[in-house]
Amino acid sequence: MLKNTKYGAAFRAAFPLTIPIFAGFWFLGLTYGIYMNVSGFSFWYPMLMSLTIFAGSMEFVTVNLLLGAFYPLQALAVTLMINARHLFYGISMLDKYRGNGLKDFYLIYGMCDESFSINYTADIPEGVDRGWFMFFVTLFNHFYWFFGATLGGIFGSLIHFNTEGLDFVMTAMFVVIFMEQWLKEKNHASAVLGIGISLFCLVIFGSKDFMIPAMLAILFVLTLFRKPIEKGGG
Repeated sequence: MLKNTKYGAAFRAAFPLTIPIFAGFWFLGLTYGIYMNVSGFSFWYPMLMSLTIFAGSMEFVTVNLLLGAFYPLQALAVTLMINARHLFYGISMLDKYRGNGLKDFYLIYGMCDESFSINYTADIPEGVDRGWFMFFVTLFNHFYWFFGATLGGIFGSLIHFNTEGLDFVMTAMFVVIFMEQWLKEKNHASAVLGIGISLFCLVIFGSKDFMIPAMLAILFVLTLFRKPIEKGGG
């Protein structure tokens, strides 16, 4: 049905690029679903949360928030702190997301680390609609996470093992993403600035309070030097 349409061309161009994400998201989503199950939640919790929140690291943290006392302001602050990196993604994608009509709403909602990485760096084949290409990349990745999390929630009750350390998979994933971006970029100025500013804030504010100041400082510095960094290929 999609074969000879602009949607079909975008579908075929986007799908192969998301296959490596499927392997990672399926495992991470499965881990998250199992983690939710052994924490006492029914399968529909990870199913609905993966569909509506779609923020892997935050979904892991949400498990503890749901099990603890209800502090909405604390939950808001933690969410902003963890997902503050999307501010940088959003700034980088302003030009690419402009002019895609209603698809922009889903592209903005569904932008995760992996979708950003593909949509920002991919060489879209000639004749393939840019907006639909980015839409299918986002949709595929969203589905992979949803599928893995739901499957993990359903079958988590059948698996019995020590789940200590399962949440570390998110840290490992971010390290891999950072390394991938490092290898793709010719100019590592933004990465070096991010590491340097984070270490500086870690020393000044301590391990418990450095995250928000670091994010704000990185946002300010990268915004200030955005044009020189982009000209240098960063």
